[in-house]
Amino acid sequence: MKHLFYISVLSLLLLSCESNGSKTSVNLSNGSDSLSYAVGIDLAEQLFANPQQSFDLSIVGQAIKDFKEGKAKMNSQEAYMFMQMYQQRELQRQMQEASNPETLKQYEEKNKAAGEKFLEENKTKDGVVTLSNGIQYKIIKQGNGPKPKATDVVEVFYKGTLIDGTVFDSNEGAEHPINFPLNGVIKGWTEGLQHINEGSKVTLYIPQELAYGSTPRPGGPIEPYMALIFDIELVKVTPLD
Repeated sequence: MKHLFYISVLSLLLLSCESNGSKTSVNLSNGSDSLSYAVGIDLAEQLFANPQQSFDLSIVGQAIKDFKEGKAKMNSQEAYMFMQMYQQRELQRQMQEASNPETLKQYEEKNKAAGEKFLEENKTKDGVVTLSNGIQYKIIKQGNGPKPKATDVVEVFYKGTLIDGTVFDSNEGAEHPINFPLNGVIKGWTEGLQHINEGSKVTLYIPQELAYGSTPRPGGPIEPYMALIFDIELVKVTPLD
């Protein structure tokens, strides 16, 4: 829903630009101009976050115009229900496609070998520690606090990337760290962070079988059998027992 909101706002901006003629450049001469430009950049980032999802911006913009003029072909409830139905249908289609044996085989051949090659080369780099389960980590900043147990709650800032550098998730720059039970996430986190002291910053390299294996979230940037990389700041450890 948030993604659709950004699409709509951007469409309004595009319609405004079209109605005012083709303006190819802007001058950031004051704070208001710079803020407006920054908002545009943020909206564009949200819009293009999922390259697999496409919208006809002219139709989106027309819908906004129709709504404003009282000529909309759907009311708000009908539009919301249609979007919910469409998203559920699309998710089902993606799940069926992802579980197809031939599709999984293609992902396995492509991603599993690439991940194994990456980890094999990575373990020879300075500062990289390889655990017996295949997880690798590199301490960026050594903390002095306790190491968490699987049953502890951890507070972290993190950034997740694919081995090609594509960022798929992050809370870097957030006001507060996110917290969760360490045994409530993927095994690579649960097992890897138990070797890291509170207060440390670390890069964690996780083999696919300790990440999402053959069952990542459908439609997301993580494909089956992908090894993953996480930059993590372990802010706080809170024992639950």
